[in-house]
Amino acid sequence: MESFNHDIPHLFQQLGLPDSPSEISNFIVNHKLKYDGHRLAEAEFWSPAQAAFLRESILQDSDWAEAIDQLDALLHN
Repeated sequence: MESFNHDIPHLFQQLGLPDSPSEISNFIVNHKLKYDGHRLAEAEFWSPAQAAFLRESILQDSDWAEAIDQLDALLHN
């Protein structure tokens, strides 16, 4: 079984978002989330397809789950 180790820039590519370091930083600054019990995939700024990808990747503990967890932590800091 082949395993992949995805990082934040690859996650942004997968989500169809700009993936340069400055664009990722800007996204994180402009989309900060509060610790209010909402999950990352429930954030209002995702498209339905992006939210579904995030939700399914976490539920299936896919190769993307670690990068998604990292993004979740970055958006909640």
